[in-house]
This record gives sequence, structure tokens and C-alpha cells, in this order.
Amino acid sequence: MDAHSLYRVLMGGEDRSSDFARHLLACPLALAASEGDDGLDARLGLSANALTSLILAHFPHAAAYLAQFFAPDGNGDEPASIEEPDLRRLLLDNSSLTGPEGIWLAHIVARRCLQSNHLWQDLGLTDRTDLSRLMAIAFGPLAMANSRDMKWKKFFYRELCQQEGVLVCKSPVCAACTDVVICFGAEEGLSLLAKSA
Repeated sequence: MDAHSLYRVLMGGEDRSSDFARHLLACPLALAASEGDDGLDARLGLSANALTSLILAHFPHAAAYLAQFFAPDGNGDEPASIEEPDLRRLLLDNSSLTGPEGIWLAHIVARRCLQSNHLWQDLGLTDRTDLSRLMAIAFGPLAMANSRDMKWKKFFYRELCQQEGVLVCKSPVCAACTDVVICFGAEEGLSLLAKSA
């Protein structure tokens, strides 16, 4: 089953406007299920237990189908890069959600940040607007801090560097920097979820 078809199964006939919270979990889940052989849990940065809880809470009708994509060791939450734990901590420290969804999304966003496309694409979201809404809902303090709408990966890494006292900007003000287009430019492209249809 391709990612787009799996998304439709996960959403059970609903669309993003009628159940946006579920959409935010279904998109990365469907996209990650269509990628590679390393296990769905590893592609989402979740332990097998956490991923099982997420699926049973939001997509119980697809649990049996999704079980085939789990890695045998169930250690998908082991960091895949040096910065991933710091990125998770940044997201968790700025979580607006009180339930397990905030933890799940922090792990998913941190893991998908390691991919090479725009973050909204690597999360399988429809467009950058979805990512902005996700950040406002799940990580409100970060959404407010990114008031100039910097690209999210750039923003996260700038925040991490500032926490460590490392200056990464070429200029003290963005308007005078030669990288302004790289940090704030348009994020065009197709949704990777839609591409799989």
C-alpha cells in the first residue's frame, strides 16, 4: 500500500479539516511506513511501545497492518544523530500538549528533522501551513519565538546553538544577512505523501 492510500485508511474517511490532530499523526506514520527497511518505529524516533500506544490510541483499525513495519529490536527511539537528543529536549521543553501526543510529536519531529527535505515534507504534511499549525498546537512557545517565520529546521538548530552560546548567524540582524533567503525563503514543493499516490 502506498503512503497516500495508507493515510486515507488511517484517517478512516475523515479529512484534515475535520480531524487535524489525527492528520498530524497520520501523515508521518503513513509516509514512514512507505520508506526503507529499518522499521517504522526507527523512522519515527519512537520505541515500539510508544508507537504501539500511538497506534492503539488513534488508529486501532490499522494496528494489525502497521505491526508488520516495526523493527525487530523495538529500539526506534535510540538517537540517530548527536543532536537528536538536544532537539527532542528543545521540543519537549516547549510542549503545549499535556498528554502523550506531545512526547510522540517531539520524537517524530526530531527524527524527521534528520531527513533532507523541508520538514513539512519529511513529516508527510500537505504544506508548510500544516507545519505552522502543528507547531502552534504542539509547541506553542517555539511557534511564538519564530515570529519571523524562519524555516523550522534552521530555527531549531539556531535555538540549539544559542543555548550552547555558539553564534551561527553571519550578521547580528537578519535583514542584513546574505543568507536571509535560505533561512526565510519560500518552501515550495510537493507533499511527499501526495507524491506517493
